[in-house]
Amino acid sequence: MAARFRSGGPVEQDIVTGHGFVAAAGQGYSPRGGDGGRAGGCERHGGAGVSRQATPKTPPCPEDHRLLPAFGQFIVKVHGRCNLACRYCYLYAGPDHTWRDRPAAAAPAVLDRTAHRIAEHAAAHRLSEAALVLHGGEPLLAGAGRLAAFADRVRALAPASCTVHTTVQTNATLLTEARTATLARHGIRIGISLDGGLAAHNTQRTDHAGRPSWPAASRGARLLADRHPDAYAGILTVVDPRTDPVEMYESLLALRPPALDLLLPHGNWTNPPPGLPRAGTASGRPTPYGDWLTTVFDRWWRAGRRETRIRLFEECIALLLGLPAATESLGLDPVDAIVVETDGTIEQVDSLKSAYDTAAATGLDIFRHTFDDALRHPGVAARRAGADALAATCRACPLLTVCGGGHYAHRYRAENGFANPSVYCADLERLVRHVAARLSDATAGERR
Repeated sequence: MAARFRSGGPVEQDIVTGHGFVAAAGQGYSPRGGDGGRAGGCERHGGAGVSRQATPKTPPCPEDHRLLPAFGQFIVKVHGRCNLACRYCYLYAGPDHTWRDRPAAAAPAVLDRTAHRIAEHAAAHRLSEAALVLHGGEPLLAGAGRLAAFADRVRALAPASCTVHTTVQTNATLLTEARTATLARHGIRIGISLDGGLAAHNTQRTDHAGRPSWPAASRGARLLADRHPDAYAGILTVVDPRTDPVEMYESLLALRPPALDLLLPHGNWTNPPPGLPRAGTASGRPTPYGDWLTTVFDRWWRAGRRETRIRLFEECIALLLGLPAATESLGLDPVDAIVVETDGTIEQVDSLKSAYDTAAATGLDIFRHTFDDALRHPGVAARRAGADALAATCRACPLLTVCGGGHYAHRYRAENGFANPSVYCADLERLVRHVAARLSDATAGERR
């Protein structure tokens, strides 16, 4: 993996050690793309938004929407229920209960109005591309044909100069040859949510009768890899430090994903993720998630070839090299995602729902409001404020431009909202410093 980086580029300052290293991306390397359709509802434990408690100061919003960075990712809840009952699910078993009062499926009028709003936003901001993520719940409960029709409608309404990239995020249990073929035929790439590549990794992913989902999910994943590899976006999985990291990674590789999205569970200071204490500060904490991730990184990095893309690692590398990155988990770039629920309400990303009930609410809907109205919402503005939204500890940290304070949802504490370092602060530092050391070793070796 290290062979992808070649010397001869501009020297960037190593933010960890202060020494210079050569920052040049190798052929074929891109810090963007291949996100595996990542979005809200299939991540474990937890979320973010503007707290009803104290939050960092929100910068004023310009009156002219053109001065605000546009949304580039539109997450549409085509179905609001799931055929699985995962024990850890923050969306259906967490503190937020708003899903209970919403229709199970988005009505045709909701989808049509959403398509118009997306096209309107793309035209107003002259977007050259936009990401449409079909989500749930389990979006395939709405039917592959309905998903295809909606995707076609968005593309038809969008400006000719805007390319719409469509992904569906599914648990794979409902993937059949006919459904997969329909999605592929309509240019919809398929991202899969799994807890790993073995039955033992997926014991908490059961249906509502308690039956294991792995037989159907693994069958769907293999069908996708075998019959429609061009439509395969990748696999989203949540880090579980109790698992063997190399076994987990290699079991996922066996499903032949073009990309992996390794996500930290949605925990926070009030409801910490498994293995992390509730009390204390960011310093001096154990790093089970950082340890797990660095082990996987070394296995991936030393493979000598690109076995698959791992977004978290590639974006960390990009940020260390001074390149742009596009993830909510690292860096300071504005978050560009917005959600439309099954009833047409416009919400912030689902991860906020792990903090408290209604944390993602904006009071907006696609019938009465535009996405530009959402850009001006204080909660959205706070999450897009970069370093201004961070705690003083984070702003003073030498890892600021790479870590970026971590995922917004993971900073929540009931006493003071989101004005905190990430509950994973120590884990993120462990990962960033480890990746920086590997990069420095690789570039130093090439200079010798």
